[in-house]
This record gives sequence, C-alpha cells and structure tokens, in this order.
Amino acid sequence: GKGRNLNQLFQPQGITVDDLGQIYVADSWTQRVTRWCEGKEEGEIVVGGNGRENQSNQLNSPHGLSFDDEGNLYVAGYLNHRIQKFQIIL
Repeated sequence: GKGRNLNQLFQPQGITVDDLGQIYVADSWTQRVTRWCEGKEEGEIVVGGNGRENQSNQLNSPHGLSFDDEGNLYVAGYLNHRIQKFQIIL
C-alpha cells in the first residue's frame, strides 16, 4: 500500500532492473530509490531518502532510472533538473 515504510511505495515514477534481477524503484514523494530483492518483503534505500534539497546525496522528485554497462545508477531528478550518477554495490 501507499506509504513511507520500506514495504510501501508512495508515488513510484521510475523502475529499472540490474544484472542480478534486483528491482529499483524511484519514489518521487519519498525522495528515494529503493532496491527490491526477490523473496524480500521490504525494499532497502540505496539512494536518497534524506530530504528534498540539492545536495549531491539528495534527490528531488526522482523520476527516471537507468544503469550503464559498469553498474552505475543514473537518477533523473524532476524538480532539481539534473541527472545524478551513483555507484551502487550489488
């Protein structure tokens, strides 16, 4: 259901899957990207979730997600008009 807990999404806007089959969801309302692994009942925050500002470790309405060939995660921020690159440990 809708909410801020790790077993909920509030306003999902983007989704992608890594090479291991883990699902990543950009949740624009909670300002975070969560990773959902098969068999788990909760997601884990991999990026953001620490406010809606313009610091390099913060997101502002994340909408789009993509991985490059090296496993870096790119997050498109709607309200701060930028694309951020994050190195994710799989």
